[in-house]
Amino acid sequence: MNALSEQILSELRHLLIEMSDGGSVGPSVYDTARALQFHGNVTGRQDAYAWLIAQQQADGGWGSADFPLFRHAPTWAALLTLQRADPLPGAADAVQAATRFLERQADPYAHSVPEDAPIGAELILPQLCGEAASLLGGVGFPRHPALLPLRQACLVKLGAVATLPSGHPLLHSWEAWGTSPTTACPDDDGSIGISPAATAAWRAHAVTHGSTPQVGRTDAYLQAASRATRSGIEGVVPNVWPINVFEPCWSLYTLHLAGLFAHPAFADAVRVIVAQLDARMGVRGLGPALHFAADADDTSVALCVLRLAGRDPPVDALRDFEIGELFVTFPGERNASVSTNIHALHALRLLGKPAAGTSYYVEANRNLHGLWDNEKWHVSWLYPTAHAVAALAQGKPQWRDERALAALLQAQRDDGGWGAGRASSFEETSYALFALHVMDASEEPTGRRRIAQTVARALEWMLARHVSHALPQTSLWIGKELYCPTRVVRVTELAGLWLALRWGRRVLAEGAGAAP
Repeated sequence: MNALSEQILSELRHLLIEMSDGGSVGPSVYDTARALQFHGNVTGRQDAYAWLIAQQQADGGWGSADFPLFRHAPTWAALLTLQRADPLPGAADAVQAATRFLERQADPYAHSVPEDAPIGAELILPQLCGEAASLLGGVGFPRHPALLPLRQACLVKLGAVATLPSGHPLLHSWEAWGTSPTTACPDDDGSIGISPAATAAWRAHAVTHGSTPQVGRTDAYLQAASRATRSGIEGVVPNVWPINVFEPCWSLYTLHLAGLFAHPAFADAVRVIVAQLDARMGVRGLGPALHFAADADDTSVALCVLRLAGRDPPVDALRDFEIGELFVTFPGERNASVSTNIHALHALRLLGKPAAGTSYYVEANRNLHGLWDNEKWHVSWLYPTAHAVAALAQGKPQWRDERALAALLQAQRDDGGWGAGRASSFEETSYALFALHVMDASEEPTGRRRIAQTVARALEWMLARHVSHALPQTSLWIGKELYCPTRVVRVTELAGLWLALRWGRRVLAEGAGAAP
């Protein structure tokens, strides 16, 4: 066990050191399909088309059947791209299966828009649906009527603006509304809105309009984004890139949840990341990437990390996102995010600032079991629950929540893991352990024994599935579809396993009468 702990610490250290390349993000069906569509020429991209076809599920759709709300965008995009690639092996069969899939699907936007709808759904889905209708005639597809007025209202606003500033949030979905390259300009990384799909679309329009001076920069960006997927296939791209603020912030925050933030094994790597964040943090906050708009979520987690490292960051960085006693992720967003307010609460408590209204909002946004499941950035209830428990307990050593603890223990599957879908996942099991780690500190001996038994079962499940330096595969983060920020998830998995191992050693020591 000691050897495994050392191996985990070594892998974590290397992950932190690597976080200077823009970030690692798993491949995206939606963005790859859109990039292939805008590339136009099948020649030279056969491997990417083959990859796209290979991702199709047995039922004809793309994306996880566990989370049907997030299957429309990748399926529409793949269908439209493959429909133009008929000569390729498997393309025609994939199109037929996808058509049947979409004809069978209930329309989640028939009457209203779900709180956890994918990013840009109001712009992207009606545009894809309209394109499919013109190409495929009277097929009985979902039509997403509840999104149409939202799209129209957004287009009216966009029509009043000649050019959006670099990094504006709406640039992330430029492929769904942009028609002229003059409405946007590539940022310093060569991207349009840190989106491969938007960048590929802008590049295609720039070439058509003869506006080619920036095309070389967008080509370099798309190649770098493709490398970030670690798929080894040219043209396969991620859902978002770069994530050079989000990736280190969430990784260090996760180490804190596992009690690893101050571990000497990471001291040098943490010092470098913290110095970079400190230099970049200003009164306007931070976004997921250096050249993207600031938001309350990334700003809050960055404030937490800086404070945990002993810095005194400017709490005013959150004020632009404050509406009453709540925080919006981006100004003008359609609905508030529970996890953004959880992170804002954690930051305010770490900084010693009043946060009664935010605390009340976080407490009030639970389900009947006392857990948090109303989340717009992550599909699993275990993610906001772990973070909420940490935020609510911050500065309150005697904080207890018997209802949430009971529900969390009950949610453990028979195999020892946790998961919001049909199977347990390593990432979600780690979140459960982070929450139990906080709760354990204020429990009586009987409660601690219950928790220890639960953790022992989780450890057994994790040990049976742990592989050194493995790439996470499960996509649980909400973008235009579900995606996987690979290093962030891997740090979560390793931190969870390390915590479970340490817990087991402590329990053994206590059972032998030794000090914990």
